[in-house]
Amino acid sequence: MTLQFSVLASGSTGNAFYIEAGETKLLVDAGLSGKQIERQFADIGKNIEDLTGILVTHEHSDHIKGIGVLARRYNLPIYTNQKTWNEMLPKIGKVTLDQKFHFEANEIYTFGKLEVESFSVSHDAVDPMFFVFHYNNQKVALVTDLGYVSERIKKTIEGADAYIFEANHDINMLQMSHYPWSVKQRILGDSGHISNEDSGLALSEIITNDTERIYLAHLSRDNNMKDLARMSVDQVLQERGITLDLFDTDPIRPTDLFKIQKKNHIL
Repeated sequence: MTLQFSVLASGSTGNAFYIEAGETKLLVDAGLSGKQIERQFADIGKNIEDLTGILVTHEHSDHIKGIGVLARRYNLPIYTNQKTWNEMLPKIGKVTLDQKFHFEANEIYTFGKLEVESFSVSHDAVDPMFFVFHYNNQKVALVTDLGYVSERIKKTIEGADAYIFEANHDINMLQMSHYPWSVKQRILGDSGHISNEDSGLALSEIITNDTERIYLAHLSRDNNMKDLARMSVDQVLQERGITLDLFDTDPIRPTDLFKIQKKNHIL
């Protein structure tokens, strides 16, 4: 058995991530409408009714827009930390008490044989966290929406088989953009988003021989481009002697399901 996943949507307008391990099937965030998420599942040949639950990283609208609708329609449990619950509840509508589960930052929650490790990130939300998925000696790290990659985070996510990793903006494009200065400061700050170059630098410190694939995620609609992100991150990696294919994510089109190929997994 192996981990497999799809980045259903990624970008400034909405984010959603699907991962499965055996009988466990999880959705991380639902930042699109319920109908859009349903279409994404159809595109990858999966059924929302089979989901084990929804994990929530933080309460920003591009991560929670469709959560309430999906939870009510399919009676899905929702997992997030208490502070995020408090901020999110007024925005997602009514969910029943038996759908609410607490999963605090910097803890491990076990779903069947899948271990999900949460870790705090620096972002302008009340208690944002992202996840590392461990299964059968395999490891997938989901890392976006953070102003910088701390040493603690690097240690947590190093050596993953696959990364979904933020490359939010090109610094020059952002500085020349129409955004108000206050917004530019927010994005560039320690609680904002990381640039293409910072993404490459962080990845160069955590990639190992086990790493099979990197997806560049949460690209800014206005201040980045897929080709530019790939070129910028790849340049940083190559300068450090690392050659590895980089894959795009998209705001509306899911990536193909990818299965971890590691041959030395525990059977």
